[in-house]
Amino acid sequence: MSNIKQLIAKQQAGEKLSMLTCYDFSTARIMNQSAVEMILVGDSAAMVMHGENSTLPIDYQTMAQHVRAVAKGAPDKFIIGDLPFLSYRKSLDENMRAVEALMKAGAHAIKLEGVKGNEALIEHIVNSGIPVMGHIGLTPQSVNQFGGFKVQGKSADDQARIIQEAQTLEQLGCFAVVLECVPDALTRELVKHTELITIGIGAGAAVDGQVLVLQDMLGFSSQFSPKFLRRYLDTEQLFLHAFNAYAKDVKGQQFPGPEEQY
Repeated sequence: MSNIKQLIAKQQAGEKLSMLTCYDFSTARIMNQSAVEMILVGDSAAMVMHGENSTLPIDYQTMAQHVRAVAKGAPDKFIIGDLPFLSYRKSLDENMRAVEALMKAGAHAIKLEGVKGNEALIEHIVNSGIPVMGHIGLTPQSVNQFGGFKVQGKSADDQARIIQEAQTLEQLGCFAVVLECVPDALTRELVKHTELITIGIGAGAAVDGQVLVLQDMLGFSSQFSPKFLRRYLDTEQLFLHAFNAYAKDVKGQQFPGPEEQY
């Protein structure tokens, strides 16, 4: 299984790291055979698996079920469980109950969004022996505060704040940070000020690694086309072709054939 020491060694050797989201056993089983080092069981499951308009509706119990399925399918990968909206903005007992659920489901680390107001909790989680990945820049759980999914860090003040947030995460003991939807120039400056493993999504090429949502990079929807996305497959058309071919065979009484009957 990939572990933090191996990830840090790759970072220090200048080897780029790859991370993808995953939410189910069948896909995780295939991903386990790949060269991808890390799997993020992201709260993006709310949108791509449950049809929600944002990541906000999903709860930590549902996230734990996704983590459990992925952990069974990908025992050789480093799995990060995403703490969903408000699951870590309550009492310490309730916050740690959510962390415990994801870790006992099979995560090797947890991820949470933002820094301000989370400092004491992050330190407590780290001191409990749990690796923590931060998430700054565009934090989708704050979509209502941002007024939509928009690039962050355009002004000098915002750039300074985001760099300071990365440094704070490092001081609190985090091992990595996701940097989402920020200008490439900011990323190039930020990586000079932290030794954290930096994972980018729409953050340019200067980071230590990249992450994409599985359904996006596989082309499940032709309607979602942000600038940072590269599609590696046209799954929407592949699925449509297979579904229509199956329906045609059934209606034309070509399936099942003699060789497919008992």
